[in-house]
Amino acid sequence: MTTLTLNLQGLSCAACANAVDRALRQAPGVTDCSVNFALEQATVTYAPGQTDLVRLQAAVAKAGYQAFPAEDLHSLSRGEVDPGRQRQQRSLQHQVILGAILSSVLVVGSLPMMLGVHIPGIPLVLHHPLVQLLLTAPVQFWCGRSFYRGAWTALGRGSSDMNTLVVLGTSTAFFYSLFPTFFAPWFRDHGLSTGVYYETAAVVITLILLGRLLEQRARGQTSEAIRTLMGLQAKTARVVRQGQTVDIPIAAVKVGDWVVVRPGEKVPVDGVITEGTATLDESMVTGESLPVQKTEGSEVIGATLNKTGSFRFRVTRVGRETLLAQIVQLVHQAQSSKAPLQRLADRVIAVFVPTVLIIAAATFGIWFFLAHNLPLALTNTVGVLVIACPCALGLATPVSIIVATGQGAAQGILIKDAQSLELAHQLHTIVLDKTGTLTLGKPVVNHFATVGGCAQGQELELLAAVAAIETASEHPLADALVTYGQSQGLGPLSPVTDFEAVPGCGVWGRVADRPIHIGTAAWFQDLGWDLQVSTPAGQGFLDLQQDWEQQQQTVVWVAVAGSVAGIFAIADAIKPQAAAAIRGLKRLGLEVVMLSGDNRTTAQAIAQTLGITEVMAPVRPDQKAATIQRLQQQPPTQGRPSPRRVAMVGDGINDAPALAQADVGIAIGTGTDVAMAASDITLISGDLRGIEGAIRLSRATVANIRQNLFFAFVYNVLGIPIAAGVLYPLWGWSLNPMVAGAAMALSSVSVVTNALRLKSALPAPPSSSQLG
Repeated sequence: MTTLTLNLQGLSCAACANAVDRALRQAPGVTDCSVNFALEQATVTYAPGQTDLVRLQAAVAKAGYQAFPAEDLHSLSRGEVDPGRQRQQRSLQHQVILGAILSSVLVVGSLPMMLGVHIPGIPLVLHHPLVQLLLTAPVQFWCGRSFYRGAWTALGRGSSDMNTLVVLGTSTAFFYSLFPTFFAPWFRDHGLSTGVYYETAAVVITLILLGRLLEQRARGQTSEAIRTLMGLQAKTARVVRQGQTVDIPIAAVKVGDWVVVRPGEKVPVDGVITEGTATLDESMVTGESLPVQKTEGSEVIGATLNKTGSFRFRVTRVGRETLLAQIVQLVHQAQSSKAPLQRLADRVIAVFVPTVLIIAAATFGIWFFLAHNLPLALTNTVGVLVIACPCALGLATPVSIIVATGQGAAQGILIKDAQSLELAHQLHTIVLDKTGTLTLGKPVVNHFATVGGCAQGQELELLAAVAAIETASEHPLADALVTYGQSQGLGPLSPVTDFEAVPGCGVWGRVADRPIHIGTAAWFQDLGWDLQVSTPAGQGFLDLQQDWEQQQQTVVWVAVAGSVAGIFAIADAIKPQAAAAIRGLKRLGLEVVMLSGDNRTTAQAIAQTLGITEVMAPVRPDQKAATIQRLQQQPPTQGRPSPRRVAMVGDGINDAPALAQADVGIAIGTGTDVAMAASDITLISGDLRGIEGAIRLSRATVANIRQNLFFAFVYNVLGIPIAAGVLYPLWGWSLNPMVAGAAMALSSVSVVTNALRLKSALPAPPSSSQLG
């Protein structure tokens, strides 16, 4: 399957977006489609053998719109702007300016007629209907040509949209006015008003165009975050080639190049430092406020800023493979997706315009045939058609998603799609993996003891065998054992045969034809081995294990040929911000659970330090997904809605199934790519406080969407009856179509402006120095 993003032209309302969605879904080979009205883009997933770009463009064209391949994100990062959109923006500005000038003259000229009195200073020629016709025609047919074109296209496919409403409303006012303009005596002879409504048509079109212009500018601010991210990339890189240091464009940098970075410069691409030290500001990518010290062997991220020191690094990723490019792509993907709340609006929009046409026809019939009031029938019908545009309804959800995902990315919180963002506000339980999530993931050996009678040479021999076995293991504790062994001056390690990892138990293999087992006491006990052994000083291994576990250390046993030979105590330091993160989650009313493969004593000791009361240990890697599933099946805590929503937070390969099983999977960005791929939310910096930030952002976003939907629904539910004249029998007052046009234009701007408030929904997290 191939996924393609298309820029769309000609969309004027949410009904247009629905029409494009239907057209693309009907194309052969299309398996999924999401049309985003706010971004004016369509994301299409299709089978390459059954369709292609040309056919998809043809499908969109048949629906009456235009589609073009979306701009390459890297071209946008170089500041290139789509010339088609620039021309469209300039044309709209010219239409608004001309419309505003002519409409102003028309309104001034119509004041005596509207007020029924002569106003000194207003030229009499402006009162003349023919002059008003000449002033209105350019606005109606040049400024408003896009409405006619859109309405005609909609009619051709047997549907209707916002253009249909505007064209019917303004054309009714314009063409009705032609009759009293040319046949005024006949109107007077039959007791009919000779008043014209040219200014109504002109002002309505101008206000709608003005609203569209303001809406486009406001929507431009919603994508500010992604443009900022794309603009972070350096334009050139200082590369060492053939012994010479040269500045080359960023696009010419290749994997394996050697790049020099001086103080105050940006890191151009991703790589690993090979020479020098520096302090880098990574806040623009990770959201971490404090600069990070980098030394030889440290990874550096493209677009980060070198504060102090010079260094040389080897390029490991360029172009679309860099972390910045992946972040931009993920943010773009999330902004293009649809939230479940959008489905309600889509269902309403599908039947909205036809319903409005029926209401408008009924309005005219009631006031004309029952009340015998043609001017009022005409005014109210035009008001209904103009005020009913569903633009605000179509923008209510996507603009909030765009702002929220961009704001999250600015804080180092990557959200995969709109559904994940919406679902996070329903969470009841947060399950945190211990190693690498709550801890630094860099365990070290604190204690090593052997059975009585072992000489120094025998201890080194045992360490060498352990290091040889663990070199083949991927377990987080393996590196600690290997590093400890090497620190004791071990020579070359012996080859290992028959290596096997036993999930949740340990590993074993043969070194010099002797079986070496490394794992838990429970595993050794299951194998039937005697654990009642002691150190030369008479300390029993079981007593040592109990003491070390109470000190939050993990105990690893070693057996040679079925006899216990040694015991290790390994500790993994707790992340400095972990306790603050737990407190923050509890303030949100969430239940926090720690998941660990360690024995229960060690796990509970760490949990107690962090303030976590519920611990699940020991849990083997292959049991993590099933553990999450059991939690999901339990009833939620009292007062919380069902079903129980569970989030899993992890960083390792063995966490991927649990991350996928959870309602919301949250990956630590400092972990593995597999975990990040399986997750719904990624914390780039690894700062656990991002969990609270993501949930707060989700809650604020859902509240914002509901506000937008409420406003959009109420606007139409109240506006349409008022425009239809329900208040006229009570107070003799009906809604002027010009006021209806202004209200319709401002409704969309109001929704977008409300969504922009989300920029303050996620305050920057405190720096590490502020942690308590």
